[in-house]
Amino acid sequence: MPPKRHAASSTSATPSTPTTPTPKPLSSGPATLKTNASAAEIAQHVWQQYATTTPQRTLLLDAFMVFLVLVGGLQFLYCVLAGNYPFNAFLSGFSAAVGQFVLTASLRMQTSDSGATSKPSSKGKNARFADEQGEEQGTGYSHERAFADYIFGSLILHFFCINFIN
Repeated sequence: MPPKRHAASSTSATPSTPTTPTPKPLSSGPATLKTNASAAEIAQHVWQQYATTTPQRTLLLDAFMVFLVLVGGLQFLYCVLAGNYPFNAFLSGFSAAVGQFVLTASLRMQTSDSGATSKPSSKGKNARFADEQGEEQGTGYSHERAFADYIFGSLILHFFCINFIN
């Protein structure tokens, strides 16, 4: 490829190469860090990658999970500092927060788009036969089914928590 000529240094009337520089292509992969990056740079890089590549639905589930951790932590802190006289109430509220966190984590795993877009790879000695016969290896649930299971589990969890308070 011949070197680029600047418009001011070109003396011929017919330039053989364009005078405007070509734009750099965008990098297709994620930005990389230096080998000796500090902890703050690593944390900032991880946060930027998480914020740019995570779908909105998953971000909402993660925010709700952070809220549940805060609620459970505050309940535990209150129990330690102020006492646990209505111990059934503390156990019920704390188990509701922990149980809802577990149910939300399950919903997040089921509705995560990372495995839904690509076909699951089968490993083992019969992988070749499964691909030839067109069998599907993963029997995933739809997002609607996962959400319905989440609602059903949440209703059962809260029913038991309310009955445990007495």
